Amino acid sequence: MSSHIAILLALFFFAGEFCVHADLIAYFDITKYGAVADGEADTVKAFLSAWSDACTYSGKSGVLVPEGKFLLSEVRFQGPCKGSITFLLQGTLLATTDQDHFYDETWISFEDIDALMVTGNGTVDAQGRFAWPYNNCKKSSHCRPLPPSLTFNSVTNSYINGIHSVDSKGIHMKVYGCQDTTIRGVTLMAPANSPNTDGIRISTSSRIQISNSDIATGDDCIAILTGSQNIDIADISCGPGHGVSIGSIGRSQKHEYVNEVSVRDSTFYSSNNGVRIKTWANTAYSEVENIFYQNLKMVNVANPIIIDQHYCPNGHGCQSGESSVQISNVTFSGIHGDTRTEDAVQLLCSEAMPCKDIKLININLSYNGGDGEAKSVCSNVQGSTYGTVIPDGCL
Repeated sequence: MSSHIAILLALFFFAGEFCVHADLIAYFDITKYGAVADGEADTVKAFLSAWSDACTYSGKSGVLVPEGKFLLSEVRFQGPCKGSITFLLQGTLLATTDQDHFYDETWISFEDIDALMVTGNGTVDAQGRFAWPYNNCKKSSHCRPLPPSLTFNSVTNSYINGIHSVDSKGIHMKVYGCQDTTIRGVTLMAPANSPNTDGIRISTSSRIQISNSDIATGDDCIAILTGSQNIDIADISCGPGHGVSIGSIGRSQKHEYVNEVSVRDSTFYSSNNGVRIKTWANTAYSEVENIFYQNLKMVNVANPIIIDQHYCPNGHGCQSGESSVQISNVTFSGIHGDTRTEDAVQLLCSEAMPCKDIKLININLSYNGGDGEAKSVCSNVQGSTYGTVIPDGCL
């Protein structure tokens, strides 16, 4: 216990600000366990020791990462813990550039924890530029993915706030098997040409809220995969990147589903897609339903509104046939701005299982590419339009 710092501060979020609370949090400082902020010596043992003491502490506890640069190899922070626990990041964490670790399963993982808070104004820097040349997923559908920077696995009743993630090798944040978790005020950045650097990828999770965040990546800003339900996304900035995507769905040839997703009050800048639902052809029966997009601004975006039920990202190696993913009750409302592709609205559904209950409400998208006008392209879709819809002629 002599290695911890007791701080009379509890970081609780209230009305957009952190407030001082009189509860005691015992912070375990990694530098007291031998971590050196030189950016060269691996600090994983110090992190694990600090985490172990914090996790087994009887009361509110935390791991403190002070200012400085700390080299950190693959690490798993595992629970359950005796009480609520905070990971307070004030410094910068650097991933290894050793090629032997480019295919680790993850970099930093939080697992089986209730009441976790990951917060601070610090940065996780995966130094992805050293690893991206080893990503061959465009050439092979059986490629080995590069590791996510942050993985949240079976985390509940938790809060991630203020963290910066730059140059992830793979995904910035992977959320799997989580419930009742909020992600707010994060900044996720990687170059537009960085491969498979999704901002946040969610699967098998429920009641996840994402808000007030800036995401610029080489892949989906947010990807919502099978098993996701009650996902609320608000007030994000997306771009560059591939937009906010549901899917891809159906590749496993097993039943998959996504239900109750809301994307609202957000802006997309020069992204390759705006809001997208993508499913593979020749799938097992699956469902995507109860999806709501509202008040979204598009700035120089390609494909602002797109449903693609013949998703084939590399243009080869995909199965032929029709998708058996039923897409239903999807609302696009108040989506406005400009697009660099003439096909501003693309609702390309399955002949075997047409989309149902698709609504376009008050859409205003203009083509900014010179000659020509924005168009709508639809196939195998049942739905309605309300208010002013530009471009029209689709439903």
